[in-house]
Amino acid sequence: MGLVINRRLPKPGFEDLLEQLEIPPAPPLRRLGLCAGGPLEETRGFVLHSSDWKGEGSMPVTGAATLTASLDVLREIAEGGGPRDALLAMGHASWEAGQLEEEIFQHDAWLLAPASREIVFGHDHAAKWRQALASINIDPIRLTGRAGHA
Repeated sequence: MGLVINRRLPKPGFEDLLEQLEIPPAPPLRRLGLCAGGPLEETRGFVLHSSDWKGEGSMPVTGAATLTASLDVLREIAEGGGPRDALLAMGHASWEAGQLEEEIFQHDAWLLAPASREIVFGHDHAAKWRQALASINIDPIRLTGRAGHA
């Protein structure tokens, strides 16, 4: 399972979502941006957040990031608490067993970059891919749509 973190969702807004879920207060004391997390289960939300907060059903992703799909994290954030950093992804991506590894190692379909707080939780969604490429010393102008092997 994976989450797209650089495609901002203009609608619904966080306040609209909280209203639909009947989570007070209105307006919330904190807000989150929503992103399109992937093409599967687009009506289901996943909160990717810093590991300084855990709730029922929270699942560690790394030492610095945790994933929570329960409403308790949204309630905490709306009340002004919760994790220091968070983003709400609507939907997710998924691969069959071994599929992602094959795409990475046999088909060169992915570039791997280290996660950073700024890339994962930053508010400038349009800049995230550039930041990720810069972290592995790749200039996006030099990328091509052509495939090949040397």
